[in-house]
Amino acid sequence: MNKVEEFNAYRSKMNEKILAADNKVIKRIFNLDTNTYAEGALDTKTKELLGLVASMVLRCDDCVKYHLEKCYDLGFTKEQVFEAFSVANLVGGTIVVPHLRRAVEFWEDLEENKND
Repeated sequence: MNKVEEFNAYRSKMNEKILAADNKVIKRIFNLDTNTYAEGALDTKTKELLGLVASMVLRCDDCVKYHLEKCYDLGFTKEQVFEAFSVANLVGGTIVVPHLRRAVEFWEDLEENKND
């Protein structure tokens, strides 16, 4: 199993367990997250890019991976993603650099594994 498949399998497994607990607040948070990224005054592509930059600044590697895959699936180019990385690093400072490294590695995994 490659890194992309491993990340998605773990995320799916844990989301199922979390949602099976049937906690109203957690279910509403998950629903709010889904609805936030739906088409609206801003298109989905813009929202995913915003999510990616925010995730990098907040230094959430799982969130970065999630939004990177969404960006990849929505057709963003490597150049577009690197411009988003530059915004995240400017806003977040040098502490974001380790997350940038892991993000670039995951993007490369997406390119390698999604083209198979």
